[in-house]
Amino acid sequence: MEILDFLTFAEEGETSLRRLVYIWTLVFALVLFGCRTTSTQTIVPRPRVGLELVADGLTAPVALVSPHDGTGRLFVADQVGTIWVLTADGERLDEPFVDLQERMVGLNVAYDERGLLGLAFHPAFTEDGRFFVYYSAPLRDEAPEGWNHTSHLSEFRVSEADPNKADPESERILLQVDQPQSNHDGGQIAFGPDGYLYVPLGDGGGANDTGVGHPPVGNGQDTSTLLGSILRLDVDSGDSYAIPPDNPFVGKEGRDEIFAYGIRNPFRIAFDAGGSHQLFAGDVGQNLWEEVDIVTKGRNYGWNIREGTHCFDPNQPDEPPEQCPDSGTGGEPLRGPIVEYDHDVGIAVIGGYIYRGNLLPEFKGHYIFGDWSTTFLSGNGTLFTATPPESEGALWMIQELEIATGEDGKVGAFVLSLGQDADHELYVLTSELPGPVGNTGKVFKFVPGS
Repeated sequence: MEILDFLTFAEEGETSLRRLVYIWTLVFALVLFGCRTTSTQTIVPRPRVGLELVADGLTAPVALVSPHDGTGRLFVADQVGTIWVLTADGERLDEPFVDLQERMVGLNVAYDERGLLGLAFHPAFTEDGRFFVYYSAPLRDEAPEGWNHTSHLSEFRVSEADPNKADPESERILLQVDQPQSNHDGGQIAFGPDGYLYVPLGDGGGANDTGVGHPPVGNGQDTSTLLGSILRLDVDSGDSYAIPPDNPFVGKEGRDEIFAYGIRNPFRIAFDAGGSHQLFAGDVGQNLWEEVDIVTKGRNYGWNIREGTHCFDPNQPDEPPEQCPDSGTGGEPLRGPIVEYDHDVGIAVIGGYIYRGNLLPEFKGHYIFGDWSTTFLSGNGTLFTATPPESEGALWMIQELEIATGEDGKVGAFVLSLGQDADHELYVLTSELPGPVGNTGKVFKFVPGS
């Protein structure tokens, strides 16, 4: 069935829609991820948490952010291009905070990694009313012919007349990044404790970091491109942004915006609200391994030389070589992940947060994260907790969380993202469909599981 026929037929009813979504997503699974899995990961008995419904009726919620303005509000970004306000009483306002749908590229309802992907409020939001979004726009005229779309990092301001509305005319595009394929766009942007804005970018899409728009060494290993990197920008200086003077490639070969590289698809990043405020990133893997990294300045995280801790051959992605380089093209050492698991556990890691709240004291200092699903055919996403090892350099121990409020202890949906409120309590964002369609998107708050 052609795409246009599919979209027409999808209007005939949700049952038909679900059936066709499953068929199309199976095709995506076979093409993008492959079928082979391995199983060496051991998951120890599960601690329990509960999930309390906060909001529903969304499509594909991918970010939940607090403005830290004392109002208790939460802002939920939906992949289809809308941002919604949740009041301190848990009410979702009838009108969106801002609607960017007409500025975005058209999304595939069966499955898509493009859309409105990131939201961050300026640390001085209460004074200046600025917030920032990261979304997928149509391919700009200056882009290479045949590429797919252009990612926009934009600044907006809140309306002077209504604090629950943004001024849609205030958009200021700070950065445009042309993307060769439709996937691996990265995701959540975040301000660091240093006041700079961190922007995660995937390797440009496709598979294996090869093909159109990918150099022989892969975008992840090419510091002359922004793709496959996490950027660090000063959005308070310059015409659009300035480069922090201590960024690792300032005065050296490589793009000055880059903070770290060797990244495949950093869908969710977050800074620890306590401790030493480390930056955690969930980096979605290729066919075999998922990983979480602690990201530090100037480090190379290995893609596409390695997938997780394992050697990677882009010509044979299902067969890790026994040996591979332990350094990048410039001789720099490759930095390994803190968490790794195979595709029997899940097929797309969803980065999370170090827990610093009070509702779940037994998880203080744990890294709480998720995985999208083990299959494209039905949503069976998973939530995990990870704790540091006793020996330096070892992988963190992970445990699957038992969902006390879920059927069979499971989430029972695709896990799209995690979020954090002003009190550092955590939320999980889900959908029953794998693509940005319908109204099955929900927001749940982590609560005690007893």
